[in-house]
Amino acid sequence: MKTIGVFFGSRSPEHDVSILTGQLIISGLKKCGYNVIPVYIDKKGKWYSDARLASMKFFSQNPTDLDKKLESFNIDFNKSSGKIVKQSGFLKGNVVFDIAFPAFHGQNGEDGTFQGLCEILNVPYVGCDVTSSAITMDKVLTKMIYKANDIPTVDFVSLNLNEWRLDKKSVLQKIKSLNLPVIIKPARLGSSIGISKAKNQKELEFGIEVALHYDEKVIVEKAVEDLMDVTCCLIGNDNPTPSLLQESVFSSGFFSYEDKYLKGGGAQTGNATKSIIIPARLNKKVTQEIQDAATKAYQVLGCSGIARVDFLYDKKTGRWYANEVNTLPGTLYHHLWKKSGIPFEDLLKKLIGFAEERYHRKKQITYTFNSNILTQASSNKLSLKGI
Repeated sequence: MKTIGVFFGSRSPEHDVSILTGQLIISGLKKCGYNVIPVYIDKKGKWYSDARLASMKFFSQNPTDLDKKLESFNIDFNKSSGKIVKQSGFLKGNVVFDIAFPAFHGQNGEDGTFQGLCEILNVPYVGCDVTSSAITMDKVLTKMIYKANDIPTVDFVSLNLNEWRLDKKSVLQKIKSLNLPVIIKPARLGSSIGISKAKNQKELEFGIEVALHYDEKVIVEKAVEDLMDVTCCLIGNDNPTPSLLQESVFSSGFFSYEDKYLKGGGAQTGNATKSIIIPARLNKKVTQEIQDAATKAYQVLGCSGIARVDFLYDKKTGRWYANEVNTLPGTLYHHLWKKSGIPFEDLLKKLIGFAEERYHRKKQITYTFNSNILTQASSNKLSLKGI
């Protein structure tokens, strides 16, 4: 049986949510019979691997002084090729990971950084690749790709910290074209952290300042007032399978962090059943349109393994808009897949299968090129001064 390393935590405002997802995946993989090793990255970026990290009870006690309690995790880069090998102490055997299962959310894990490490080590890993992870982490880039591929999305304006500090007046003038109210978000963060709705100038400026606290890049979107929040998950590589649509019921002007993770146990975890309606209350035509748009977005963004595409549905006009893409959905949206006919253990097996399929396919690609450029480096054309 293969050994799977589940990686979670990391330096991200979504660190705690990642712990929830990691624990769920670890538990599910163990039920599938896999040998599972948890790898936790703390909020300062230190790596640990210890059997106690596979228990939610450990984290619920707010542990401190982890260096004294847990075994550190260091990769043996000399031995890690096609697998991840953990550095071991004297007389200890090597710990080898056959597959990496990232459970990160947000920066420093979901954004292509961890995926890049796996690519360098030539290790199969679950979920989207470097490029799709990096692009979808940026809401502005995602929407630009939507527009280039005729996928409806709400009008938006982007700004960065430098523009805001140097010429706030010009930035605010650009935003006027959207007309209030607007939704303000950090461009590269999820879980509704740092998000606000502005109905006037004061709220707009305050919301931008809050968003800039979490990211140097901010997106301001035209608000959909009579809103239904709709989600479609997809799994697969080239030909993804869409889930049923989920309708999320929320109390504020947008789907907040409290709605997602705290109220009633959290809609994102599948526990707040009063906040979740599956399938969404949409007719067959609109449902099919959204599933088709989700599939198109998944494909044009180059997603693989799993992703979630969120939509905004205007109940007054009947129009829908593609919103954000999440390449590592919180708790893998296991509750939605269960309703769609795929139990959690089967979902995990499928995701591992998709990772192995992509890995074996990429092995057919040539990554080397033989040339005589180095032997000819002393020629007149290629000579470099000082070398």
